[in-house]
Formats: sequence, structure tokens, C-alpha cells
Amino acid sequence: MGKVGNLEQIVAEFGPHLHDAPHGGWRADRVIDKVVPTHCPYCAVQCGMNLLVEDNHVVGFEPRYDFPVNEGRLCPKGVTAYLQVHHPDRLLHPLIKRNGRFERATWDEALSLVAAKFKELQAAHGKDSIGVYSGSSLTTEKTYLMGKFARAGLGTRYVDYNGRLCMVSAAAGNNKAFGIDRAANPWDDIPLAEVLLIAGANCAETFPVLNKFLWQQRDNGGRWIIVDPRETPTARQGDLHLQLKPGTDVALANGMLHVIIEEGLTDEAFIAARTNDWEETRKVAARYTPQIASEITGVAAEKIVEAARLYGRAKTSMMMHARGIEHHTNGVNNVLSYINLVLATGQIGRPGSGYGTITGQGNGQGGREHGQKADQLPGQRSMLNPEHRKYVCGVWGLPEEELPQAGVSVVEMFGKMREGEIRGLLSICNNVMVSLPDTNQVRRSLEGLDFYVCIDFFMSEGSRYADVVLPGTTWSEDEGVTCNSEGRVVKINKANDPPGEAKEDWWIVQEIARRMGREKYFAFNSPREIFDELRVASRGGNADYYGISYEKIERQNGVFWPCPTEDHPGTPRLFEERFYHPDGRAKFHAVEYKPPAEVPDEEYPLILTSGRVVYQYLSGNQTRRIGFLVEQCPEPYVEIHPETAMRLKVNDGERVKVVSRRGEGIFPALVVRTIRPDTIFIPYHWGEELAANQLTNPTLDPTSKIPEYKACAARIEKIHSRRLPIMGERRKGVSRSEVR
Repeated sequence: MGKVGNLEQIVAEFGPHLHDAPHGGWRADRVIDKVVPTHCPYCAVQCGMNLLVEDNHVVGFEPRYDFPVNEGRLCPKGVTAYLQVHHPDRLLHPLIKRNGRFERATWDEALSLVAAKFKELQAAHGKDSIGVYSGSSLTTEKTYLMGKFARAGLGTRYVDYNGRLCMVSAAAGNNKAFGIDRAANPWDDIPLAEVLLIAGANCAETFPVLNKFLWQQRDNGGRWIIVDPRETPTARQGDLHLQLKPGTDVALANGMLHVIIEEGLTDEAFIAARTNDWEETRKVAARYTPQIASEITGVAAEKIVEAARLYGRAKTSMMMHARGIEHHTNGVNNVLSYINLVLATGQIGRPGSGYGTITGQGNGQGGREHGQKADQLPGQRSMLNPEHRKYVCGVWGLPEEELPQAGVSVVEMFGKMREGEIRGLLSICNNVMVSLPDTNQVRRSLEGLDFYVCIDFFMSEGSRYADVVLPGTTWSEDEGVTCNSEGRVVKINKANDPPGEAKEDWWIVQEIARRMGREKYFAFNSPREIFDELRVASRGGNADYYGISYEKIERQNGVFWPCPTEDHPGTPRLFEERFYHPDGRAKFHAVEYKPPAEVPDEEYPLILTSGRVVYQYLSGNQTRRIGFLVEQCPEPYVEIHPETAMRLKVNDGERVKVVSRRGEGIFPALVVRTIRPDTIFIPYHWGEELAANQLTNPTLDPTSKIPEYKACAARIEKIHSRRLPIMGERRKGVSRSEVR
């Protein structure tokens, strides 16, 4: 492929452009044809909402009070979500790139080209010369279909999904400790806990409606321990903030465990009856005195002791975490070290006592359960297990010898593109030029492909590199299920038909399979038919959906898996009687602290971390087109502590250059006291020259293969620019209380 040499023309034609009005503009005389209950397309809280439809157009929304998770509440993204459906930037017909420009094509022309190119590449270079990269903002039916398409359609081992950049450290840690990957408790257990330990999760900005449960817990007299390098809005609301250096969570958790053991706060009966491998974990914790943990983490020893006592003495407690502890080369060990605290105190498997990972993407949980991960088959089955392979092949009618072996993670897949092993790519529901680390290398990967196909409803920074772009659907234009962060399977309902010539994503994928001669595996006529096969494919696995139906979801306002039979009500709370290892016990893991792959030095003296803001979502391909959201947070910035800013002679609002070993970018400085002096922070929702991931480290956790987004070495350089800060200019995207 060639480079994107006509960027201005692509942006002018396909955006992102700002738009704030529903179809037909703002009018008071609308006649609403139907009100469709559904769920928000953004984060894994999966808030219920009602979409208002007039003449096959989504023109507004109303609160949906019957759904128990949000009870009508929505965050700024949810309130404006409907505006993306009929946005002027929507892709309305297939596009083929000719001479560097995207030109309109017919579906027959575009799909015939895709099938022919894929056949040509596989004939010349083998089945594995094509990669499939999928996403977790799709319905579970589509994520199931993408895994099946890669393996039974293309016959390639190279398939992965963008949850690899989000949840896989949590998944691996959960599987190691508990034998299953799911939050242990429903969210209505949160108000029952005396103490919440929240690590690496800024709920107030990234999961705002989840705060409903946190504040109910506070109203009941509960207390919060917050672990975060930044004094986020969540941390400011907490009772105790442990402001550690990025990447030092294992030392902090081990230090807390040391105190819990020394002060006799362990639940010895629970440990003896329901766990394994405690003694080795006890020995490791003995070496992490509060003083040693303090030296590593930068958190005062007395605060570590206070946190351990607060958590260890609670009659009920819940531990929750998100990307802050997972986006590390030590991500899995970080997760396991906090799970050790849960198991040591016996705080799991009871109302108000438990553990949960807070999923980022809307279907982050469902998207990692049914076969689009590199090493996974439906039902959380393993590609490496002969019995699992045999069962799924039986459901599919696929000869076992045709099922490929496990593949590699998406970051490793992009390396194989640069090496020439993967020559073609089909991507859906992702934006690689924003979301993957070290985007300069990602660009090399895309430019080196022989053929790239992208399915999307907007032209993203990543799809600009494609040879063929196929217009897919937004969440309102199809039906299916998703699974929220607590393990509740909910139903997305269709509100309108796709606009223009856009097609349902599952239709597009099946049509490619048909043109490649694999139609016998892809004869679905509806999402319901896909879901019915998924139910059978998951039967008997950890993520057992067999007993779930669309009708049961509607009756119960969601069904918690596992749900093995049609008369089973679902399983809101796990581990009440046993864990999912064969012996029914949970496993402790003795984990030693290891520093991040990069630590500050003379050349790069600061720790760069990255994350989200409340007004933008993931790669920003949806939210950066909504005028209200962009007005609130129009561009990324770099948070700098006043001491660091003073040393560098940097003023608030002044543009500075941030440099790492991989790249550099220019960002306005946001001078705040809410970050550590040795740390800087950049939100990652933008692309091109504004991409935080120009700088981040692609080094992977050895188990989960997640990149180290949350800690790399960087420096700030003062630059001379005519773009001076304007005195009194209103700051966007940040609370005034943060700027002090």
C-alpha cells in the first residue's frame, strides 16, 4: 500500500466534522412513530435508553427508567449518542481506493475485489497471510461471527480483537486466580460493602453512571480507598488516596498484604477451606514491609498501613480495578496481587463482599467470551484444548484438521505485517492509528500490506489506509446482545434501517465468506440465528449462554451468565460455594514487584501515563464528531505538576513538546496539583499529530500481551511558539477545581 498522501482531501470529504442536530434539525412538531428500548453504545455500564424514531430516523432519546443499572441516568456521551446515527459523516456506500483517492463502488464490485484479493494472497502465501482484527463494541453475535469467519471462513490463525488493548490482563488474572473470567459480583452488591478498594479506575469520568452505586455505598456509611497516580475526581471523593508511581501496584498490594498478615486480619478459615498456594504468597509478602513498599511506590508508609487496616478490618469489602493497573508489562501480576488481598481476607462470594473488573468497551465482556481472541473458542474455551476444539468443530460442522491453531495478539500481528508474514487485513470496529501503541510503527505495518479492508460506519484514522472501505451499521441499526461489566447479558434492539447503501456488518462478513466458497458455514439470516448457534457453541463452557434467550433477557432486564439451562435464572454472584478450578478452590499467586519496561533516566526523566476523559470515548471516531462533546474537550493536553512546570519554565496553556524513545508530539500544558511531580498524563482519544500513542511503549505483558500504555519514560521540551496562552481563556475538558 502507499502512504495516505491526500489527507486534507480525505478529511474534507469524510471528516471528522462537527454536528449537533438530529435528522431534520431541531423541531417541536415531530410525530414519533415508535419508542425503542435499547442500551447505550459506549462503555460497559450499558445504560438503558429509549430511542425516539420518526419516519425510520432516530431523532432523539428519552430516559429508560425500568433498567436497574442506570434508572434513567446517562452521561454526556450517552445523552448525545443518537446524534451519530444520521451524522453527515456516515459512510453510505462502498469505497475503493484508486490512485490514492477513495471512489464510490457498487457492493458487487467491492465484495468481488475483496474475495479475489484474499484468494490471491492465500494462494500465493498460505492461509495465514490474511489477518482479522475485530472489536468489542460489536454485539456478541458479531464477535462470535468474526472468530468463526477467521477460522472457518478464511482458515487463518491470525485473528484478535481490540479488547487486547483493554481487558486481557484482567481476564488472565481472573482465570489464574478463579478459573473463570467475569466480575464476581453484581453492582447492587457495592452499596452493601463497608469499604471499597478502587485501583486504577477513575469511575467519575470513565464510568460516570457507575457512581450511582458508589454513592449509595457512601450514603450507607461506606469508605473508599483509591489507588491512582493522579488525584482524579474519583480520588478526590475518596477517604484515602494512595498516589503511587505508575507501574508499582504489586509493591503496594504486597505492602498492604504484609500489614494484614502481621496484624492478624487474614481469614484463616476461608484460606484453609477454599484456596491453594497461600504459604508461598505469605513468604513473599513478608519481604514487603510498609517501608520497602513506600520506597518503591512513593506512597507514605503510614498510608499503606492505614489502607491495609481499613480494608482488612471491614466486615464487608469490594475490590474493583480498571485499566490503570492492567495496561502494564506487569498487568497480570498487578491484578493477581490485588486478588491476593481479596482472598486473604475472605472477602468474596457473599453479598457486599467481592471483586470486579470494570470493563471499558460496551461489550468488552461479551467480546472476549466467544471466540475472537487469538487463543479462544466460544464459551471461553481454549484453542489449545483438544476437547474444546473437537466440540466447537462439531457445532460448526468443520473438519477438525481445518481448524487453525492459536494465533498471536494484535500488537504481534502488526509486527508480522512489517515482517511480511501477514499480507492482507480485514478490520472491523477499531481504529488502529489511534488505539495501538507506537503509531509510527503501526503506520509502517499498514503501508506494507498488500491489501487492507475496513468495515466501519465512519472513516477513521486507521481506515484512511484501506484499499476498500465497506459501510457498516451503528448500534441502532441492528439487534443483538452485549454483556456489561457485571456479567449481565442485555439486548440491543433495532430502531432504524441502515442509511444509504450501508449494510449490517454480519451480512457483509457472510457475503465475503460466500464469495470465497465457504457459504455452508455462514447461512445465517438474522442475528437471532447467529445467537442460537452461539448458545450451543458456548454450552458447557465457562461462559455458558445456552439458557439465555432474547425473550428471557427482556423479561428479566438482563441475564447473568453462566446460564446453563432454559429454566435457569442466571448467576448474578459467582463463587458463593466454589471457584472454577477443577478442585473448586481459588489460587493465590506469589508475585514479586518488577519495574515497568522503561523507567525514567537523565534523558527521559518523567513517567508518561495516558487515559480517558469524560467527554470522549476510546479512539474518538464517534465522539470527536459530536459538537457538544468536542466543545467540552477539543484537544489533548499534557498534565504537569507545578513543581515540574516551574523547573521547566512552562506556563499553564503553553504548548510544549513531549518526547519519548518512539516519537514526539506538541500539546498544551495543563499545570495541575493533581498529578505527581514525576509523572505526566495525556488523554489518548485523538489521532495523527495529536496521538498520545505516538509516544507509548509497545512492550507487552508476557502473559496477556497487553501493551504498556500506562508507564513509559518521557521528557518535556519547552518550545518557542506564537500560539501563546490567552489570559482568561476558558479551559475545556477539565474541572476548574483541578487547576490550582
